[in-house]
Amino acid sequence: MRALLVVLALVLSACSSSGDGGKTTIVFWDNNGGPGRTPIYEELIKRFEAANPDIHVEYVGIPSSSVQQKYDTAIAGGSTPDVGGVTTSYLAHLVGQEALAPLDERIDGSSLKGKLLPSLVETVRQTAPDGKLYSVPSSGNLDVIWYRTDWFTQAGITPPKTWDELVAAAEKLTDPGANKYGFTIRGGAGSVFQLLTEAYSYSGVTEFFSGGKSTVGDARNAELVGKVAGLYRKATPEADVNNSYTQMVAQFTGGSVAMMHHNLGSYGDVTKALGDRVAALPLPVGPSGKRTVVPNPTDGFAVFKNSENPDAAWKFVEFLTSKESNSYWNEKVGQIPANTDVRDAAWIASNQPVKMALGVLEDPATVTVPAPVYLPQYSSITKADSEPQYQKVLLGQLAPQAFLDEMASKLTAAQKEWEERK
Repeated sequence: MRALLVVLALVLSACSSSGDGGKTTIVFWDNNGGPGRTPIYEELIKRFEAANPDIHVEYVGIPSSSVQQKYDTAIAGGSTPDVGGVTTSYLAHLVGQEALAPLDERIDGSSLKGKLLPSLVETVRQTAPDGKLYSVPSSGNLDVIWYRTDWFTQAGITPPKTWDELVAAAEKLTDPGANKYGFTIRGGAGSVFQLLTEAYSYSGVTEFFSGGKSTVGDARNAELVGKVAGLYRKATPEADVNNSYTQMVAQFTGGSVAMMHHNLGSYGDVTKALGDRVAALPLPVGPSGKRTVVPNPTDGFAVFKNSENPDAAWKFVEFLTSKESNSYWNEKVGQIPANTDVRDAAWIASNQPVKMALGVLEDPATVTVPAPVYLPQYSSITKADSEPQYQKVLLGQLAPQAFLDEMASKLTAAQKEWEERK
């Protein structure tokens, strides 16, 4: 019953109107609502309404864990919001249901033309089957290695640039008797997406598919999985085999681990706990020396096709991704601004993780290898099917190559099905 009431509340709140004393009301769904982000949006909405007194924005915060289901329910009931936060992880799903309005012409005629980070725009375009832009990117993310600067300084170790250097540093920084470990592995929920970013950063393989076949099973990827698995229990806590993000970051911020692989989304947690004793470095490279990056899902804003006030909805999207708003938002959350006019903001120069990540994405030598998040089966293959198998690898019960070959076979079949349905 409670779930039904929540859905009904969302449906009712998803209707834009032109009441409220002549004001146009638009409804905005935050796709990751919570105490960390809601106050930031509330401030931006306050600024938007002050600049546009004829428009009222109704904010609805939705937990990220249930947002795709909420969108599906709203689409089925014809009660979508005017504007919604979306990431590329479910953008193709929404486009496939013809729920979103293409925004290419809107951008061409706006102040955003030529002002969006090309790598993020390309990531969004690649997600849609027709290559159109259905979401304006707002923030970029990047997988990084968070590391304890004080531990490295005390041990006289230089932050690693290659995976072999990372392995050596992890082993040197480990002292089980003192409950200190050089690295922590995410072996539980969310493990395989991180593992794939590690594998491609090591192998230097530049495509997720080659000739229609998944490259996940590349022998160089398997080599990296073997190196990471070799660290388990040797330079990591034994509990790592079941680590989700929560346990992993607790170990790192709790002072028992020297290095942790996650992304800029950890910025708030790690800097709050460790202050200037933590810094970020790019995922190391492998023997090829190439910098290959599997990008995180790109966050952005979409206008829904059923909006009764599409012009007001677009005006709000344009405001959220303007220089001032985009700078404010990304400074608060510690992520990469999509608006290139924010590039020279003073806060970026003093924010080492964001400055480093922006440098990686802007480096012409960096090759991005987008994961096929557009495949309907991608999530089930990399999570439900593969995460238990990865735990077997960590425990020495399954060979890295066999583990990756099985995953690659499923991804190849899913890609073939996707191509045939396009």
